[in-house]
Amino acid sequence: MSLQPFTHVSGKAAPMLAANIDTDVIMPKQFLKGIDRAGLDRGLFFDLRFLPDGRPNPEFVLNQPARQGASFMVVGPNFGCGSSREHAVWGLKQMGIRALIGSSFAGIFYDNCQRNGVLLITLDESVLQRLGRVVSQAEGAQISVDLQAQEIRLHDGEVIPFEIDTLRKTALLLGLDAIGSTLQRSDQIKAFEREHLAANPWLS
Repeated sequence: MSLQPFTHVSGKAAPMLAANIDTDVIMPKQFLKGIDRAGLDRGLFFDLRFLPDGRPNPEFVLNQPARQGASFMVVGPNFGCGSSREHAVWGLKQMGIRALIGSSFAGIFYDNCQRNGVLLITLDESVLQRLGRVVSQAEGAQISVDLQAQEIRLHDGEVIPFEIDTLRKTALLLGLDAIGSTLQRSDQIKAFEREHLAANPWLS
């Protein structure tokens, strides 16, 4: 599957710094019943985004005018814990979230994001908290992320560097899922197959 490449993205950042936000909060279970991925943006943070009568909750960060259409979220530790539901990532993508910036992420959620082209940036907790304070101010909401340079650029020109695994970085830059990344090495795979069968002819 071809994914949207992530190179350099500018947009609004929404802070959501509570710890241990799990996948049931990100995508409640009632939105897991569909036979396809359609409409999962409606389910994203449903119980937080909407009031009991169905109206948007004006207090929720993604409903606030200064954050609507956000491309990034600055999130608290252990974001994405809980069940392994990939729907949580699909909903984030449908909502237009290109990257999550946090101090730690649940392992399965991290892998689901990678497979679906959502960049996860891990920062030291002190740096993250400072970034959270910046983007919580209306004038600081606009940031940019340059994956090639591995930099977050703030509204005032400050640059925050980040680290990322080389293989994950390459896959995101090229818009490759796991299969696409594997096929990048198709010549090596075919060469191995030929050599292995030549050395073990009874396998063919």
